[in-house]
Amino acid sequence: MISNFRIPNNKEFSLSFSIFKYIIINIIILNIYKHRHFFCVILYFNTVNHTITKSIMSRKVLEPEQKALEINLDQGIYGAFAEIGAGQEVARYFFKVGAAAGTIAKTMSAYDKLVSDDIYGVEASGRYVCESRLYKMLDHEYNLMINRLRKDRPKTKLFAFADTVSAINYTRTIKGNGWVGIRFQLEPNGEPNDVVLHVKMADKNNTLQQQAVGILGVNLIYACHKYYDNPENFIISLMDNLEERLHIDMIRMEGPDFKKIDNRLLSLYLVKNGLSDIAMFNSEKKNIHASEFLYRAQTLIVRGSFRPVTHVNWDMLERSFNQFRNEEGIKPQKAHLLAEITINNLKSSGNIDEKDFLDRTDLLCALGQTVVISNCSERKKLIDYLSDYKVETYGLVIGAREMLQLMNEKYYENMNDRLLAAFGDLFSQNVRIYVYPAIQEGNSELMQSSNLPIPDEIRFLYKHLLEQGQIRDIEGVDTDLLHIYSKEVLEMLQEDEDGWEDYVPQQIAEMIKKNCLFNFPYQKMEFDY
Repeated sequence: MISNFRIPNNKEFSLSFSIFKYIIINIIILNIYKHRHFFCVILYFNTVNHTITKSIMSRKVLEPEQKALEINLDQGIYGAFAEIGAGQEVARYFFKVGAAAGTIAKTMSAYDKLVSDDIYGVEASGRYVCESRLYKMLDHEYNLMINRLRKDRPKTKLFAFADTVSAINYTRTIKGNGWVGIRFQLEPNGEPNDVVLHVKMADKNNTLQQQAVGILGVNLIYACHKYYDNPENFIISLMDNLEERLHIDMIRMEGPDFKKIDNRLLSLYLVKNGLSDIAMFNSEKKNIHASEFLYRAQTLIVRGSFRPVTHVNWDMLERSFNQFRNEEGIKPQKAHLLAEITINNLKSSGNIDEKDFLDRTDLLCALGQTVVISNCSERKKLIDYLSDYKVETYGLVIGAREMLQLMNEKYYENMNDRLLAAFGDLFSQNVRIYVYPAIQEGNSELMQSSNLPIPDEIRFLYKHLLEQGQIRDIEGVDTDLLHIYSKEVLEMLQEDEDGWEDYVPQQIAEMIKKNCLFNFPYQKMEFDY
């Protein structure tokens, strides 16, 4: 041991960190002073307060060592660490800063599959980096903590941290991903809460990925005790000192202290704040991950505003999915329908309105839909994401006008030698596009895939895609509904104009009126005197 080694206290940590930041920022100030004095003042102000301005609030960003030490010095927090894959990087942070005896009751890593099975049980899927494995780990380790320590530590908040991670391998056939979670008390002897998340690593070597998992684990444990009452701040803090190093594409918060949290908003926060480009939840409003239900599946994706869900939306969802699941090569039991809402669509009226988001998804969930919130203006981005889970076939539902716009964009943006590559990016062998017709102004003929005014220069390519069945019309469409537009219906219902209910399914109309969705006017109560 090194006899003269001493762990710095919180004040020393904070002071040294502030001095370092002060020096760096003032070097920057000297270089940019000639441009704007005001900018220098702002930088100096942020330096003195050593804060980082976030979109929702100013929050001090601590190094992982500072967070670990602060937890270690809190005698009221005590728990176990169980880590599979990517080393024991989370526990290592708590050990190396000192005072670990104040936090760590136990650490372990059941790296061997047989040993892991003996402790936690066998996985029916044969996969060890999966959600069910993480929950088995949390169940086992938390129960041990309670049974062993509850009587001797009546004033302690107990926790069990677990992760099961597969870091990038030598041949890079595995990109690196994992499940991370914690079960913890916020009050001694209180009922536990769970926070579970899925992470995709972005670092290109194993050592860096292990380090990133360690930082993430420290951030998670710290957030559970410091930011539990502010979900968006909680989520943003998970990326402290990890920018661009990993993506969190699923998070779930459950337990007595999280009863007021709508987990759908957590999915929104992930995408809104750049932690992921994609997040999902099912019709029960439970956040889910693609690896758990889309692995080797066949998936149809319908993008829309769903503000509100009209007869046209429902016709599009129902008829396209029926056609998709009955296509040759599609196994109905493996077919899944996803309703996608993009961040750009949520921002169409300005800033994101959380109530508006919840209103839209309330309707979709009531109709039994799985919802995707994405930051994928280009659909290829979503396909690339799902390809990590070996999705076998993709179906994309696109309106006729949008299809024409898509083809024109592909042509005019790639008129050089990238034209074929641009089309190949989207129209791969396992992607099919289903076109929903539209009314043509001044023409009784419907706009469909077969009669779109495609530029002459790519007409041969478009014809080939039609002949190969990669672009096809949706069959059996109720053409009497094509005059319905969500924007017009929204304006009608917000003014409570007569007849708006005729443009939406009955179930949707009842929900809108009962819950006053989309700013539907509250009914005035009249009394006879």
